[in-house]
Amino acid sequence: MHEQIMSIMGEKDSSGFDIIAHAPGAAGRLPLTDDLLRHAPSGDLFGMSQNVGMGWRPGGLNGKQFLILSTQGGIRNEDGSPAALGYHTGHWEVGLLMKAAAEEISSRGGIPFAGYVSDPCDGRSQGTTGMFDSLPYRNDAALVFRRLIRSLPTRKGVIGVATCDKGLPAMMLALAGMPQLPGVIVPGGVTLPPVDGEDAGKIQTIGARYVSGELSLEAASELGCRACATPGGGCQFLGTAATAQVVAEAMGMTVPHAALAPSGQPIWIEMARQSSRALMVMESEGLRMADIVTDAAIRNAMAVHAAFGGSTNLLLHIPAIAHAAGLTMPAVQDWIQVNKNVPRLVSALPNGPIFHPTIRVFQAGGVPEVMLHLRQLGVLDESVLTVTGTTLGQVLDWWESSERRHLLRKQLKEKDGVDPDSVIMSAEHSQRLGITSTVTFPTGNIAPEGSVIKSTSIDPSVLDDHGVYRHKGRAKVFTTEREAIHAIKTGGVLAGDVVVLLGRGPSGTGMEETYQLTSALKHLSFGKYVSLITDARFSGVSTGACIGHVGPEALAGGPIGKLRNGDLIDIVVDRNTLEGRINFVGAGEIEVSPEEGALILAQRSFHPDMRPDEALPDDTRLWAALQSVSGGTWRGNVYDVERIITALEAGKKALGWS
Repeated sequence: MHEQIMSIMGEKDSSGFDIIAHAPGAAGRLPLTDDLLRHAPSGDLFGMSQNVGMGWRPGGLNGKQFLILSTQGGIRNEDGSPAALGYHTGHWEVGLLMKAAAEEISSRGGIPFAGYVSDPCDGRSQGTTGMFDSLPYRNDAALVFRRLIRSLPTRKGVIGVATCDKGLPAMMLALAGMPQLPGVIVPGGVTLPPVDGEDAGKIQTIGARYVSGELSLEAASELGCRACATPGGGCQFLGTAATAQVVAEAMGMTVPHAALAPSGQPIWIEMARQSSRALMVMESEGLRMADIVTDAAIRNAMAVHAAFGGSTNLLLHIPAIAHAAGLTMPAVQDWIQVNKNVPRLVSALPNGPIFHPTIRVFQAGGVPEVMLHLRQLGVLDESVLTVTGTTLGQVLDWWESSERRHLLRKQLKEKDGVDPDSVIMSAEHSQRLGITSTVTFPTGNIAPEGSVIKSTSIDPSVLDDHGVYRHKGRAKVFTTEREAIHAIKTGGVLAGDVVVLLGRGPSGTGMEETYQLTSALKHLSFGKYVSLITDARFSGVSTGACIGHVGPEALAGGPIGKLRNGDLIDIVVDRNTLEGRINFVGAGEIEVSPEEGALILAQRSFHPDMRPDEALPDDTRLWAALQSVSGGTWRGNVYDVERIITALEAGKKALGWS
């Protein structure tokens, strides 16, 4: 044991024991005044001592203070190599953005501060119990970000640097929830696709394809090694990370043409400097987040979401951002109306029809280019303010004639041979290609409160002549994702089946993301002939006939929790009218009407294996309870403090605790 302790402590060299017990402190004098000493809080005065203790020049302490928050993860050496890995590429390089932003602030006489709340990776946690903390993290991180903002009382504004699925929505919630402060979001950008390989979405199906004999061990190993072709940035598809960046810009929370920039490259670094300048302009002109994040900005973001064909996870995040800002939370009918009015204009991974990576969307013009087309359709409010201090209309006027736009689009065409108008297209071009609007919200006796499907990405080959998806099939019911993916890998799910995954909503798993299932169905040869229905949610890269967010969730008494193997399920999704239904229509050989099916389900008991996951942490159980009282999934899984306090007071009174 002595040798073991010695091997750990490594004290053969005693030179490190020569300790210095006193130090002279910083040279110079604090810029104190009689007024400060008489009236300033002691925290402001002690803050000065700490600032010079960290090395800031005493003579530079009178500058305005600005806070830079980020989701940085890992420890990156100066040469870019890892001293310690981060959870994902999306937060690996954002420290470079922070440094550039800080340098710009200090060069203009300001004092930058920095704080960090790192974020998880949905890709890394797929199929694991780590997924049980994914969505709950968003609320908790936003709460901590806001606490950090308030804990620096002298800050004049905040920059939020974030990239991926939960970190960026958390940052947007945090800044939106500080309405009286100036704030700017800096998106962390995207990673590049490999020259020869697969994107980070498809690569997550190597296990399912290998087991099904559709991919060799050698190919899986090589493709997996190349998928993340550059070390920083979010994934190469329009999943939740990319969509959140797009939405942040669409709300006016970023500088123009910020979303989807290539991580690590000069244009990406310059974005951080531009953001610092924008923040300082906001502060000098008296602009606050309340001037930027408005009801009109929320509506603009919903329109841009529809035009991009964005992740269904933003149906959770946009209402939450609105709630944080004290605005009207969009309801299902608002989403339906937007998607009926706004065509999908972006052709990219994972929706197609041409599977361009996100870097090409940036080169083709990104968010401002899409907004130019939406301007022509009359679906934007151009009077809203952006963090530039100018209106959206003025931003679009600048973009239309900018050298930046001209050069990037020209570069895409000349260097890569890609027509930028094949990536971001006009409404007329989209209509000629038969591209439909983004999402549909099916209801029925399985989902009386509603559900959601990214209907635009259903494989066209399984639609009827009128563009309607119809599937009547037998249910294969599972109560864990592990069981469902095992069945898919081993022949337990066949073409024509309807996979039902129940009890995996907020109360069961923290509303886990089930990309293992949706990706397998997308990339297996028979997958397009299988439908999926669940009260869980999907990755933003998910496509196909996958229906999620079923409400009420099974563990809240939803009828989805009463389905059994062999039940006959009828699914209809009209991609043209954006109408859909999912109904239980019989057991055994007897088919019934949806109304009769509802009566049968009402009389049934719940599935005997349905229960909260045994690995569900108490932290997530608490999150699930709080968001349920606050309105649940269809109100963005938020913490509505007034509703929570009302419920607690009523509960205390009922229990005789008060």
